[in-house]
Amino acid sequence: MFFYKSMNFFHPILLIKNIMSCIDEFFSLMLHGMDTYRLRIFSAVAKRCSLAAAAKDVHLTPSAVSHCLKALESEIGCRLLDRVGKKVYLNQAGEQLLMEIRKPLAALDAAAEGMKRLGKWGQTRLRIGAASSVCQYILPSVLSGVKKSFPRAAVQVESGDAPEMVEMLQQNRIDLAFVLTPDHKTGLEVRPLFSDELLFTFAPSHPWARARVIPRNEIPTQPYILYQRTSVTAMLVDEYFRSEHMVPFRIMEIASIEAIKELVKLNLGVGVMVPWTARRELKEGTLRMRPLGTRPLKRHWAIICLAGRRMNLIEETFCQLCQTFVGKLRTGRFHLGDARAGTHEKHPR
Repeated sequence: MFFYKSMNFFHPILLIKNIMSCIDEFFSLMLHGMDTYRLRIFSAVAKRCSLAAAAKDVHLTPSAVSHCLKALESEIGCRLLDRVGKKVYLNQAGEQLLMEIRKPLAALDAAAEGMKRLGKWGQTRLRIGAASSVCQYILPSVLSGVKKSFPRAAVQVESGDAPEMVEMLQQNRIDLAFVLTPDHKTGLEVRPLFSDELLFTFAPSHPWARARVIPRNEIPTQPYILYQRTSVTAMLVDEYFRSEHMVPFRIMEIASIEAIKELVKLNLGVGVMVPWTARRELKEGTLRMRPLGTRPLKRHWAIICLAGRRMNLIEETFCQLCQTFVGKLRTGRFHLGDARAGTHEKHPR
């Protein structure tokens, strides 16, 4: 699990701890019959040294403030204030009481303000799930934009394939998921983002890098370095080759795109991946790509959440930033250029 935060981030768990601490401190006061409302009025009078000025702060009449102070003194059993003309000053007992209540009153005010922030758009948490490739190549830029707009938000990221993310949505462990569009959409709201195309990926020293046409009979004989078989992408690749009546020779299954790229660079095998996960390598010329065939193998990405759930502002902003970012991605054969986008011999049907 990745957890993004800054020194100024507001975190609901800390808020709850503060509230519980306040409750503990005030419980002792309440056992002695003290009313927190009267304590706030007493604190206002101590600050202003005037019944009239304090009355304006707490939106009461001076007479009502005076009655509250007398009731508080009666509860405690001693005088708290000395009156000198129109001014009022704390005596020793009043100073002691003010010192005891100042911290819990301030903590309660902070806790109340925190709860208000929780109720405002943009001041809450962002809990998202995403495929590992999205976490690695897309989310860093998107979450950088989220942080600029919502510096106090707590951001939580979980990684996994679409079925796992759907399960986490249903368990209320995440609120949004950036994944391949699931086959079964019942109970989900799906916001399409983009489509990409899986391509053969190989080293510049591989014979396919020099060939204008990839012979069909060479495809099953190549050693392949593919993503782990249990992933949605691996299942799509297997289904594609079955439909083409091919069984590719698989020598490695790895759960890391970066590891696959490094092994492919060494010409240990051919990978199957999308251009946006190898943008740097394609630019540097350390990897080459070609289509799997005349019929493209495409994946469709979306942001999903539970049906009927209303997104808050930070979640809507996240969706918009994702849409903007993916619009700049190299997603298929037409983004590779003529030298790297050649197709192999047309598959018979």
